[in-house]
Amino acid sequence: MAQENVAIVDAEKNGGVENGSSKAVTFYALKPHLVIPGSKANEAVLFYRDAFGADELKRAMHPKRKAEQEFLLILSAELKIGSSVFLVSDQANDTDAVGSAVFCLETDDVDRSINKAVAAGAAIIGEITEGEGGYFDGRVGKVKDPYGYIWTIFAPAEGCGNDEAV
Repeated sequence: MAQENVAIVDAEKNGGVENGSSKAVTFYALKPHLVIPGSKANEAVLFYRDAFGADELKRAMHPKRKAEQEFLLILSAELKIGSSVFLVSDQANDTDAVGSAVFCLETDDVDRSINKAVAAGAAIIGEITEGEGGYFDGRVGKVKDPYGYIWTIFAPAEGCGNDEAV
């Protein structure tokens, strides 16, 4: 019985037939949004470019600034790393969410990637290790960026996920 209720609730959340809609809602992308305190979003954009090779796709600035602000705040800077897109913005007021998140970057060269992030201003967390089981089954390292976000940088184990089904 509980299983049936879960299905109905999930269908309702997704705009399904159970709530009177005939078409389900479709999402096309998930874009993490990093809110940076202290009017440092521009510094964060530069850091993500230097540390992880992020490309800035577009930027929207706040139309007004407070008297104590030297520059306009970034409402949203859209960045791309590999095929993934995320947003960075300045914390515009106290109600903007500033929280924790962990991002995972897959690469062929963990050591070089960690060194590049550290050179750009990140702090290494622990040691680079060989993962054993779980999601990270290859070489893994972590850094904390200057804005408090943790980035797990990993290379899959040889042959992990690349084998064809037999």
